[in-house]
Amino acid sequence: MRFHVVLRYIGMVLLFNAAFMLISALISYTNGIDSGYTPLMLSTLLTATLGLFPMIFVKSTRQINSKESYAIMIGAWIMSCVVGTFPFLMWGGEFTFTNAWFESVSGFTTTGSTILSNIEALPKGLLFWRSSTHWLGGAGVVIFSLVILPSFGKARSTITSVELSSLARDNYRYRTRKIVQIICMVYIGLTISSTLLFKVAGMDWFDAINHSFSVSATGGFSTKNASLAYYNNVWIDLVAIFFMLIGGIHLGVIYATFTGKKNNMFRSEIARYYLISTLIACTIISLSLVISGNYDSFGEAARYGFFQGISMVSTTGFATADANLWPPIALLCIILLGIQCGCAGSTSGGLKTDRVILAGKLIKQNFIKQQHPTAVMRTKIDGTTQDSESVNYAILYIVMFVMLVILGSIVNTACGMDIGTSFTAALTWTGNVGPAFGSMGGFDSFAALPEFAKLFGTLLMLLGRLEIFGLIQLFLMKWWI
Repeated sequence: MRFHVVLRYIGMVLLFNAAFMLISALISYTNGIDSGYTPLMLSTLLTATLGLFPMIFVKSTRQINSKESYAIMIGAWIMSCVVGTFPFLMWGGEFTFTNAWFESVSGFTTTGSTILSNIEALPKGLLFWRSSTHWLGGAGVVIFSLVILPSFGKARSTITSVELSSLARDNYRYRTRKIVQIICMVYIGLTISSTLLFKVAGMDWFDAINHSFSVSATGGFSTKNASLAYYNNVWIDLVAIFFMLIGGIHLGVIYATFTGKKNNMFRSEIARYYLISTLIACTIISLSLVISGNYDSFGEAARYGFFQGISMVSTTGFATADANLWPPIALLCIILLGIQCGCAGSTSGGLKTDRVILAGKLIKQNFIKQQHPTAVMRTKIDGTTQDSESVNYAILYIVMFVMLVILGSIVNTACGMDIGTSFTAALTWTGNVGPAFGSMGGFDSFAALPEFAKLFGTLLMLLGRLEIFGLIQLFLMKWWI
């Protein structure tokens, strides 16, 4: 494998990160050259230098193989997380190395867990960079670079096939360049639309942009300590609910819906199941809140119940209420939504609705096979027959996901966390959801965790964002030779 070629492409991704650091620095400058200006400018120069060096000394090439594509993807994600720590470390405050790494990984993987106990103490430039890590990580730093940097050439199709899972690619009927353009067009469209509506609903422009980055990426970083509960504004809640829900749908299906194509969200088996299952779960949550006496009316209960349920299923992680005070049935529904999450091809994490549907169909087929042993059955999703390799991969992914959650729960418990917090923290880290329950709820910080628990948590976040097997390839050293 040609490592110098891999470094050149990773360098391009780093330049993309440097551009957003520069924008953050300019925000600090316009805000009276606040305390974030110098750290952000120095980080911009350092990141740009790291990105330029391989581009200067390595010749451009348009032909890369699958191994190099994996190396570029994994390297780009890890290096983006590394350079993402620079502004935090240089600014100081609560950002030790471990805390800066945790915040950066949580941002780029759109997990949304935070170690900050006082978010509002950060200068505006640093808050914008923090939100930018979400936005860059939402559709993928590699995907953004593919559409912005034309020098990728024919390498675009190889890298895209690695960045997008097979489940995500099934809903596209276009060539690689068109797929990348659709992803970026829909993603940017959601960002602009949510920004405008947040502004109309009552936010100022700065908060509207930052929160639009979070809902578009289904991340969860807020500019306020109390998340969206700070505003106590029903219109802001409704805007967030809509865009969080839409953010859990395959970007290609969203595109098809708005352009009048056949494979839209009303015809998509996966999108329908996602929307209906979310509606049912949120309704149960809301009813339980009324019955238990947490809220006086169903309307008020629905406002908070639907918000929290959709925040969880989309893996956004915003909060408007303390769910720790809710009845067990509500918490169970929220946890189940946090396991299933959104659709493949969206910015959400978790198992993905597609795999849940696939597992259900395989269970049904198994019962039919027991009654009719000679029956020949094909597994279809949205009319597309799934080959045996894709089916086996999906089931293996579910098994690996469960194993990682169990392992994470064990590690968290060994680090002193109670069982409930240990399990939900491991689940939300692996699924890139964000908040846990217990002592690490939606309004709480992960700052008190031991260093090892934080570092292990970032490993789970990266494994979840890179679909588990993508990151594991990094450790198979013989594979890279």
